[in-house]
Amino acid sequence: MVLSNYLNSLSKTPQKLKKRMLATWTPDQELNKVRLRSGADMKRKLTWYDLVALGIGGMLGVGVFVTTGHVARKNAGPSVFISYIIAAVSALLSSLCYTEFSVDVPVAGGAFSYLRVTFGEFVGYFAGANILMEYVLSNAAVSRSFTEYLSCAFGRNDPNSWRIHVHGLMQGYNMLDLPAVALIIVLTICLCHSTKESSMLNLIMTVFHVVFFGFIIIAGFCNGKVENLIKPGGIAPYGVRGIVDGAAIVYFSYIGYDTVSTMAEEIRNPSKTLPVGIVGSVLIVSVLYCLMALSLCLLQPYNMIPEGASFSAVFELMGWKWASNVVGAGASLGIVASQLVAMLGQARYLCVIGRARLVPSWLAKVHPTTGTPLNATIVLGICQASIALFTELNIVIEMISIGTLLVFYLVSNALIYRRYVILTLKMVAYKRFGIWAGVITIFYVLYGVHSTYHAEEILEMVVVDNVNTNSSTQQQITKVEIQLF
Repeated sequence: MVLSNYLNSLSKTPQKLKKRMLATWTPDQELNKVRLRSGADMKRKLTWYDLVALGIGGMLGVGVFVTTGHVARKNAGPSVFISYIIAAVSALLSSLCYTEFSVDVPVAGGAFSYLRVTFGEFVGYFAGANILMEYVLSNAAVSRSFTEYLSCAFGRNDPNSWRIHVHGLMQGYNMLDLPAVALIIVLTICLCHSTKESSMLNLIMTVFHVVFFGFIIIAGFCNGKVENLIKPGGIAPYGVRGIVDGAAIVYFSYIGYDTVSTMAEEIRNPSKTLPVGIVGSVLIVSVLYCLMALSLCLLQPYNMIPEGASFSAVFELMGWKWASNVVGAGASLGIVASQLVAMLGQARYLCVIGRARLVPSWLAKVHPTTGTPLNATIVLGICQASIALFTELNIVIEMISIGTLLVFYLVSNALIYRRYVILTLKMVAYKRFGIWAGVITIFYVLYGVHSTYHAEEILEMVVVDNVNTNSSTQQQITKVEIQLF
C-alpha cells in the first residue's frame, strides 16, 4: 500500500515540481508558522560577545592549521598570506550580505532560509544540501587534523602515529583515526546537553587560542628571516594563478561566520546582535589568518614546510622541541573550538531543512528540556564520525571549498535580487518580461535553431567538396548562396 501510494505520487512529479520549485515563504512565515513545526522553541540565552567568540572559534582552528602548509607548499608559496587577504576580502563582503539577511530573517536556517524566501524551495534546498555537505566533510577533515596536532603535543612527529593502518583498504581510506571519532562523540554529547554551556566552553577555549596565536605570530616575526619570503623562486613561485588557486582553497577557512547566522533563534535582540557577531568575527579572524600565514613563511622556505601539522613541524625543524609541543597542544585546542561551533551550526541547518519537510520531519524536533535540535545533532555527528574514521584531508578539502563558494555566491545574488528587484519592480513588469521571454524562446525553437543548423550543414558540404577537389588545380570558388528558410 505504501509503495503504491509512493508510485502514484511519483507519477505526478511534473505537476508537483511546477508548483513547488519556485514556492517561497515570507520572512514572517519563516519566523512564526514554519518555526512551530519544531515543537519547542530554542532558548534565547546568547549575547553579542557569545556570537563574536563563536565566530572566532569556528574559524580560527580550521584555516591556518589545516590549509596553510598545504597551500604554501603546493599552490602559493610565500604569497599564501596574499591568498588569505583575497579570501578575507571576499568573505567580508559575503558576511555583509549575511548580516543584512540575518536582520530581515532572524531564523536558524541561515543561508537555506535566506535563499528559500528569495528564490524558492529548490534553490534553498540545493544550497542547504551543499552547506550540510561542506560542514560534515570539513568537520571530518578537521577532526583528523586534531589527531595530528595532538600527537605532536606528545612529541610524536609522525602524523599517522596515532592512526591504525588497515591493509586491503584503498589508499587514502586505509588509516583509521579513532581519536578523531572520539572527539566528535564527546562534542556531540556536549551539544545535545545545552547551547549556552557549549558557548561558554567555546569562549574559554577561544581566549586561550587567541593568546596562543599571538605567541606564534611573535615567534615568527622575531625569529623568522625575510629571505625565506623570496628564496627559492621569489615571493610567488607559482605566479598569480597559484595565489588565486590558494585563495579558493583557504576560503573554506571562513565558513565559521556562517554558523553565527544559524544562532538567530538563540540570541537576545538578533537585529542588533547578529551584525556585530558576524562582521566582528570575520574582521578579527582575517587579521590573525594573514599574520599567521606570513609568520609560517618567515620561519621556513615554502618548499621545506611540511603539509601535515605544519606549524608544529616547522618549530621542530628549527630545533624548538618545546615550542613544537606547545603548538601541537594549542592547535588541538583551537580545532576543538572550531569543531564545537561548526557542529553547532550544522545541526541547526538540518533542523530548519526538516521544518521545511525537505528531509524527515523528526529531524526538526527541538528537545523541550535542553532547547537543542537533538535528533539533527546526533545524526550529523554519526555521519561525520564515519567519514573521519576513514577519509584523508586532501580527498575532501577541494570539494569543501567548491560548496562554500557556491553557497556564498548564491546568498550574495539573493541580496541583490531582494534589494533591487523585489523592492522596486511591480508584478506587471515580471508578467511582461515573462511574455517577452516566452515569445523569443518560441521563435528560437521554431525558426532560429533550424535556420542556423541548415546554414552550418551547407557550409560543411562546401568544405568537404573543396577538400575532395584535385589540389593541383587551382579552384576558383564563386559565391555560394546559402538559402535560409
